Amino acid sequence: MSPLPVSGATETAQSILGHSFVRPELLMEALTHRSAALDSWAGKTVFSASNERLEFVGDRVLGLLIAEWISERFPAENEGALGRRLALLVSQPVLAEIAARLGLDDCLSLSPSETRAGVSKRATVSADALEAVIGALYLDAGIEQARRFVRSAWGAVIEAQKVPPKDAKTGLQEWAMQRGRGLPTYKVVAATGPSHAPEFEISVSLGKETQTAKGSSKRQAEQEAAAKLLEKLQS
Repeated sequence: MSPLPVSGATETAQSILGHSFVRPELLMEALTHRSAALDSWAGKTVFSASNERLEFVGDRVLGLLIAEWISERFPAENEGALGRRLALLVSQPVLAEIAARLGLDDCLSLSPSETRAGVSKRATVSADALEAVIGALYLDAGIEQARRFVRSAWGAVIEAQKVPPKDAKTGLQEWAMQRGRGLPTYKVVAATGPSHAPEFEISVSLGKETQTAKGSSKRQAEQEAAAKLLEKLQS
């Protein structure tokens, strides 16, 4: 398998993933933020796809691999405990933390204005990119290569998770009640996509603080939004 014809960021990404791509265009697409989708790569316009479709694939691959792993790792736990572990391990804050630790955010291609604004360091952008490269890795090399990467990248997080975490909505509610802040409120901002693959955008508010998140179900979007708001309030 030959390395990518473009040096720098793509070679670094291949090193992070531990794989030389047979179809380098997949990795290039995974590293391309929508702001740069119509821009050039190394001075030449190569393609016009952003990483959003690969993010869609990677999200499903990651969920499967983490579910498989924790069911092996914690054989005595019930579905509820495993579900809380899964929700945290595939949440945006965890993905963004792993992407930053790996240096993946430094490999992204963005428009010049977004690059100057430091958009690659935003949690939503780096988390989406991590899912996209997992999708690219799966499509280029198959499930086993994706599994090896995920188990390497998530190993420290899995080991640190000694007990099942509280779900984010419960954690946010307890945080608010302990401080006399009332209850968080959730609102459906948007519901899009076909019936077989819907996407929900949910906002959660506590006082003047609000966060939004997207998910393939209302429950997932609510949990993601709650996790983001709780992280903000605790920082």
